[in-house]
This record gives sequence, structure tokens and C-alpha cells, in this order.
Amino acid sequence: MIRETLPVGLLGCNCTILGDETSHEAMVVDPGDEIPRILALLAKHQLKVKLILVTHAHIDHIAGAQTLKEITGAPVLYNQADLPLVAMMDIQAGWIGVPPPTVLGPDHSPQDEEAIGVQGLEGKVILTPGHTEGSLCLYLPQHHLLLAGDTLFAGSVGRTDLPGGNANKLLNSLRRRLLPLPDETAVIPGHGPLTTIGTEREQNPFLLET
Repeated sequence: MIRETLPVGLLGCNCTILGDETSHEAMVVDPGDEIPRILALLAKHQLKVKLILVTHAHIDHIAGAQTLKEITGAPVLYNQADLPLVAMMDIQAGWIGVPPPTVLGPDHSPQDEEAIGVQGLEGKVILTPGHTEGSLCLYLPQHHLLLAGDTLFAGSVGRTDLPGGNANKLLNSLRRRLLPLPDETAVIPGHGPLTTIGTEREQNPFLLET
């Protein structure tokens, strides 16, 4: 598997490219900004984008999705429960002082446990409401890899004080859906350094049982 993760935009959203070495098909997760950098990495590996996945509809994760779709023709997938956040994209843009991007409804709204991927590279969706109502993660069991969006970070968890956030739902998602994954599962969070499920189970202060 070809894997590239690059922080993009003002808030350093981790955008991840996952590609198959044989088919040269790829998916791009959370193309929040800096589309030329993303395209350059795709060209470097001779990858063709077949799927654009957005973990949640905060501006720093979704702002570049429509532009990338227009360039590549790939469909944009995110959960429709986040459409209220799309409707307030101009407000979100005001939070960080940027022009409102063009963000449209999803071409497909993934459901829990749904298999998604490209030729030679399969994953499954894990719905993890809490940071936003429609937050989702992508789990690739064959590669021991989880793309966690803003649900789980190294040593922290997603904030719940923005519209659509719910602390109880977030902790429930973490404890019921993510922590049961194998310890060796590598976690690419929505921001910041990589971690593992085992590390977070043992050390994350938000997840330790009280």
C-alpha cells in the first residue's frame, strides 16, 4: 500500500492518500486544503483518485473536496448527518477568517460497517458520532490502520463544544467502537502525530477508567 499523510491548511488537517501499487487506484481522505500539494503526491506515485472520503464536515477537513472532485471526477463521500454543518459553511469560514469554500452534499453517505475502497485496497466505515453527528473513521484491518478524523488524537480526543458535538456520544464511540480494535492498529488522527490503539488505551487521560 502507498500511504502519504500531509498536514494541510491553516489548522494542519492530516490529509491522507492511500493507494494500491498494482492498480494505481487511490482514495484521498480529508482533502481540506492545498489541493496542488495533494495532486503532486498523486502524480509522484502515478495514482488515479477513485474516491474522496471526508471524516466530518468541519471546514478544515472538507474545504478542498469539491475542487478535488472537479479535477479527478472522483465522488465525495461523507455522512449526511453532517449536512447541518455544510449549511453553515460561511459561519465556519468566519471562525478561521477565510472565504467560504464551495461544499456540496455527498455523492454517497456511508453507513456503519460499510465496505469502501478502491481496487486492491479495502476498508470499512466506523461511524463515531460525538465530535460531530456524522463523524466517521476508516479502518483497514489488513493494514492495521485506522484513519480517525477528529474522534481520537495522540493523548487526546475530539472537542465537543462546536455545533453537532456531544461529549457522551464521543466517549461512547471511543470506548465501544475504537478501543476494541487491536493494540497494534496504527492511528492517523485528524491533526497531529500518529499513535496506536494500544497506546491510547493505556495512556490517553480521556479514556482511562476512573
